[in-house]
Amino acid sequence: MARLKKQYTEKIVPELKKQLGLKNDLQVPALKKIVLNMGIGEAVTDSKYIKLAVEELTLIAGQRAVATTARKSVAGFKIRQGQKIGAMVTLRGDRMYEFLDRLINIALPRVRDFHGLSRKAFDGNGNYSFGIKEQIIFPEVAVSSVDNIRGLNISVVTNTSNDEHAAALLKSFDFPFMV
Repeated sequence: MARLKKQYTEKIVPELKKQLGLKNDLQVPALKKIVLNMGIGEAVTDSKYIKLAVEELTLIAGQRAVATTARKSVAGFKIRQGQKIGAMVTLRGDRMYEFLDRLINIALPRVRDFHGLSRKAFDGNGNYSFGIKEQIIFPEVAVSSVDNIRGLNISVVTNTSNDEHAAALLKSFDFPFMV
């Protein structure tokens, strides 16, 4: 069992239940999934960038990433419908908790001039999304093998529709929010 999952079941659930005034353990907010998404603008001119991005995202997530395709054509960006333009991976279960542990304790402290994550990034439905400008903050990615610095978006999806409950859940995982 992942360290954060064990911490959630043994420590966080009783604390949040008491803190939020909930009567049942199943009412306590929980993580459903974490989605990592990387858009590759250079893929319009050269498709090798998609392959490299999928490999990097696979290393970061510990699970095979897939290439995403354009839903519709955009002439201004020279994008055709069905063209591969990004990479994504969805993490659930133990891999999700292991990734969250690595993100909070290893990757985010390596961000240059890091002052914390904004509390305003909740979407109104209890989900939290933020962007990272450099994929090299993850120790799995060897800096010598990186051809371009790429950013990625991370979405943390919870089972609650209340932003305050979701913020309390992430705070209990020691999420580094700005003060």
